[in-house]
Amino acid sequence: MIGVDTLSIEAIRRHLDTEVVARHVYLFGDVASTNDVLGRLAASGAGDGTTVLAEGQSDARGRHGRAWFSPSGVNLYASVLFRHGLAPRDVAVFSFTGSLAVADAIKDLGLHPAIKWPNDVLLDRKKVGGALIECAMRGDAVESLIVGVGVNLNIGPAALREALGPAGLASTSVSAALGADVDRNAFAASYLKHLDAWVQRFRAEGPAPIVAAWRQRDILTGRRVEVRGERESYTGRVLGVDATGHLLVEGPATGRPRAVLNEEIRVLD
Repeated sequence: MIGVDTLSIEAIRRHLDTEVVARHVYLFGDVASTNDVLGRLAASGAGDGTTVLAEGQSDARGRHGRAWFSPSGVNLYASVLFRHGLAPRDVAVFSFTGSLAVADAIKDLGLHPAIKWPNDVLLDRKKVGGALIECAMRGDAVESLIVGVGVNLNIGPAALREALGPAGLASTSVSAALGADVDRNAFAASYLKHLDAWVQRFRAEGPAPIVAAWRQRDILTGRRVEVRGERESYTGRVLGVDATGHLLVEGPATGRPRAVLNEEIRVLD
């Protein structure tokens, strides 16, 4: 499958109705990373809700610095800047807004996505998208936060396997699940609208409804996993996420819950 359209700010705005997100929208061809572009704009004074979209990325990354395959003209790569109402303790839960919005936009197409902690979006247990959150701090305060997402829309399974090797077998695209190409402008608008709604809800009601919604889409609770950290690795059963957005896993020996912060999670069953 190939993309059936090019991104257009005008076409996206025809579908868009937001209060915060996409107050200002920048659209690029190929960039190194939409997060990097938006980070430079933020350092130059870009405001709350500023949004960067790109056709492709040459140096995109996910958690732990892993490369994110970002071919031009077929997928969604978007980053949005937020500046207000965030304390450091809120960042983990706020990060859920990105994966929730991606999942909602996919669900609107009639599919059934799930989320793997912290922010991988899955279809049929294969990764279709993810979110990467990057913060700029000033002292002990959050000065700005960027929610960046990549979503496989119109790339075919064969291209994923060729680019990613064995990891491509664990990846998919929305079009592969649908059996039809996705209108990228309409999907971009849908994602931005859902993100705006979740952000407004967070600002009005705090983290509780975000955590509750994320738990409904969670695919890990009850499953055995391996937790891989820099200093130790252990196995345990996932107990869910706590009110601060951290994953709780049975600890070794005692079985008491341990909070997972930045470690890697590998599913064992």
